[in-house]
Amino acid sequence: MKRIVLLRLGHRPERDKRITTHVGLTARLLGAEGMLLASNDPGIIATLEDVVSRWGGNFYIKNNVNYKQEIKEWKAAGGKVCHLSMYGINLPDVTDELKSCDKLMIVVGAEKVPPEIYQLADWNVAVGSQPHSEVAAVAITLDRIADGEPLKREFQNAELTIVPAERGKQVIENLRD
Repeated sequence: MKRIVLLRLGHRPERDKRITTHVGLTARLLGAEGMLLASNDPGIIATLEDVVSRWGGNFYIKNNVNYKQEIKEWKAAGGKVCHLSMYGINLPDVTDELKSCDKLMIVVGAEKVPPEIYQLADWNVAVGSQPHSEVAAVAITLDRIADGEPLKREFQNAELTIVPAERGKQVIENLRD
């Protein structure tokens, strides 16, 4: 099974709470096993852990990680690193390579990323060569490299499950042991 983890760089707690939360939610929805936050923001961790608790799955979040150490350890264990940006190789040109990775770390920045990230990454990937949202970059990339159909994935141990319906909202409260 493919392992994907997201490394979030440059999160500014006073400015980026909502967007970083959405980056994490998107990564979880589309198959990442966890998110590493290279900043200290316990509020983001609490929010995402609450979502996992209520909506299921095994998504983990690590707060205040040292990004250089995380990348070094990931690569030492045989993983590859893909930095998403608006600079780099166009995503369609590397999609097959990314899909073939068994262990992939996706790096996404908030503010300007440290220049060394471009050297540490195995791929610097442009998700469109125009300004865009980190959430969009994560969503497009994970959807393109997914095994199967990520939007039909079921999350284990969910307290809540949405039932697809043409109109209205139907949510089932699941009994858990």
